[in-house]
Amino acid sequence: MQEKIDIRTLDKESISNVLVAMGEKPFRAKQVYEWIWKKSAVSFSDMTNLSQSTREKLDQTHCIRPIAIKTKQKSTDGTIKFGFVLHDNHIVEGVLIPTDTRMTACISSQVGCSLTCKFCATGYMKRERNLDASEIYDQVVLIAKEAMEVYQKPLTNIVYMGMGEPLLNYNNVLQSVHFLTSTEGLDIASRRITVSTAGIAKMIVKLADDNSKFNLALSLHAANDVKRQEMMPINESNSLKVLAEALDYYYSKTKNMVTFEYILFEGFNDEISDAEDLLKFVRKIPSKVNIIQYNPIQFVDLVNTSEDKLGKFVSFLERNNVTVNVRRSRGKDIDAACGQLAVKNKE
Repeated sequence: MQEKIDIRTLDKESISNVLVAMGEKPFRAKQVYEWIWKKSAVSFSDMTNLSQSTREKLDQTHCIRPIAIKTKQKSTDGTIKFGFVLHDNHIVEGVLIPTDTRMTACISSQVGCSLTCKFCATGYMKRERNLDASEIYDQVVLIAKEAMEVYQKPLTNIVYMGMGEPLLNYNNVLQSVHFLTSTEGLDIASRRITVSTAGIAKMIVKLADDNSKFNLALSLHAANDVKRQEMMPINESNSLKVLAEALDYYYSKTKNMVTFEYILFEGFNDEISDAEDLLKFVRKIPSKVNIIQYNPIQFVDLVNTSEDKLGKFVSFLERNNVTVNVRRSRGKDIDAACGQLAVKNKE
């Protein structure tokens, strides 16, 4: 028996061709497309403005493979972590982060990760595969539903900061953003979406050439090549000089401000000299800095800087007219905080 084709891998024209071959009118493709991407249908039986026979014919040759919630944990601070099971039984994690002013979905783009950032639990996992655009989209749909059910509030923001390196799954990530932001999809404003990268320079250039509209965040964590390479081996092939050139090109084409993410580790990158290095780097383009609290993982013995050093570091940047936000951890007690996502078992 021939394996069914996932209809969400087809564009509208291909769906039209499938329907015409079945003897249906081409306009039915628009209805199917709307059910898939605007109404988030998980089966052909949901598509109630199609005839029963049309739905049955589609079901004979095609399928929809939605992800499902396998596990769910709620933190004492209200953060909710999800384990999503994919059609091939791989699991990825996503997080709903509620605050007084925002409902943020943190979503994954890969099963595991091929980068080996020292401070990130996902980096200690094997990269199994990229997520399809529909699998990324489904995380948003499920987290948005949870936000309404638990908090009676809609999602306000989406961050690609979960498992995986988004720019190493470039096509699927951009396609997922299209389905999230398109008027034919969920119609979420591009400015509400942030894609975070460890720094793949050639793909940052490609983002510029493709005129991406969403926000870009770069995990920096040191503005010194020796230190950054110790934390993030990707720096060996994507040095700070190369990244600065890519970011300059990105800004010149998009005029989008870049966010730099910086974790302050005790005794490593938390001195004023480190802040001076950071200042020199971030001044190259219009940007802001998010200081992120380190969230301990079992693989390494890294420690957060002290509140005193944090204050001095932030004050130095602010005195030099850098916009700085200090991001406190959310969901740390359930391993849902930044850098802690790692599937521990498949049960």
